[in-house]
Amino acid sequence: MIYKMILSKPWPNWVRLKLARAVREQARDKSGMQKAVTRDISVSVETRFLDSDSDPDEAYFVWAYRITIENMGHETVQLLTRHWQITDAQGRLQEVRGEGVVGEQPTLKPGGTFTYSSGTPLSTASGFMLGSYGMVTQEGECFDIEVPAFSLDSPHECGNIN
Repeated sequence: MIYKMILSKPWPNWVRLKLARAVREQARDKSGMQKAVTRDISVSVETRFLDSDSDPDEAYFVWAYRITIENMGHETVQLLTRHWQITDAQGRLQEVRGEGVVGEQPTLKPGGTFTYSSGTPLSTASGFMLGSYGMVTQEGECFDIEVPAFSLDSPHECGNIN
């Protein structure tokens, strides 16, 4: 997990952002979405900056993201928890942990998908997020799946990180 290495080291902020960008570019699929696959479960992310909800003069920038989780495996799984690491352009890290996503703990049968939308504000014009979901099989086996790192770019940033 190179993302954990990037966040756990005392890198200067510009180095952390540059490393994260390089890793994200390797993970980008042909549609421009960020994508990761863990145990035959795909997590894809699309983002967009919400200019109408942002106030750059007050250092308030908002993004929406849409996540699609697809079970490409042969066993039914349920999403139980989420863990987010949100880093702004100054390298400030915020961690968010909780049950489910958007009030749900979806069950995904083989071939099933679940899509949801959410958002996040930052006090800087760019940043990035990454995370994981805690899953469980019908047999009770718990495991984590990766949410790929994705950038939060805005037109208010001079040099976007993605």
